[in-house]
Amino acid sequence: MALLGDYKTLEKLRSYSSVFSSISFQKLLQYDDYSFLNVRIERFDKPKIGKSINTYHDYIQFIYKELIKQYRSEYVYKNTFINNLLLDKYGVKNTIAINEFRVGNSIADIVMFNGTSKAFEIKTELDSNRRLGGQLADYTKIFKKCYIITHESLVDKYLQEDKNIGIIELIERPRSLVMREVRDANENKYIDADTLIRSIRTSEYKNIVKQYYGELPEMDSFNMFDICKELIRQIPSEKLNHLFIEELKKRKSNTEVIHAFHNELRQLCLAMNINVDLYQELNSKLCKTINLS
Repeated sequence: MALLGDYKTLEKLRSYSSVFSSISFQKLLQYDDYSFLNVRIERFDKPKIGKSINTYHDYIQFIYKELIKQYRSEYVYKNTFINNLLLDKYGVKNTIAINEFRVGNSIADIVMFNGTSKAFEIKTELDSNRRLGGQLADYTKIFKKCYIITHESLVDKYLQEDKNIGIIELIERPRSLVMREVRDANENKYIDADTLIRSIRTSEYKNIVKQYYGELPEMDSFNMFDICKELIRQIPSEKLNHLFIEELKKRKSNTEVIHAFHNELRQLCLAMNINVDLYQELNSKLCKTINLS
């Protein structure tokens, strides 16, 4: 990682890390707004343009490689998870991966639904574990398996957390990063109905009620939540877990086509839920030659 004492290097790397913003790429798609890249080129990397870097995609690849080497941000962890585990180990057939999923007072970094449900909390070398206990307590209320993803140097520290929580390590290789499951998570047997109903959409909890009971009861917009909550409380945990997974798998997702995107942009595309056609448009814009004049 970059030396914290080297303020200018740290400032540059933090700036690089903020490039992978859904809002910035949305502006690029809608308005041809390259300013979020141009400002960094002007400030940090203008001498490289026309030599090792010619297009905006070249520049993004350069930034991502610098982050891998010197500043492994949450984006790098998430992207490595997609490239190494989601695509290669877990698989994307009949799988839905969702970026940032609110549960109780916490937001899981990545959640995944296939035959089971999994929540992943990332703790990079840059992160504090101050809120970790509360986060894991929230996730285990509705997910069958929960994992901490952390750097290989921090594994021993996080192995001391709840023994039911799985551990995944980020390993540094000479030219790349890989992930490996150190400890599998134990399955949670109980699902908390009150947390569940507050974590999903209105249409989703209504569908769960309808699926289990065969129909929706008479209700209006004022009492709908309370009626559905009471009915969901009465569904056995295993059945409720199954209905929860099947309902979330209906969400619109680009998980099955994420392999078609460039390696360094997969997490961004997951967060933006970009389809193949829109990605082709984005790629076309990124292939534009950089011209700052």
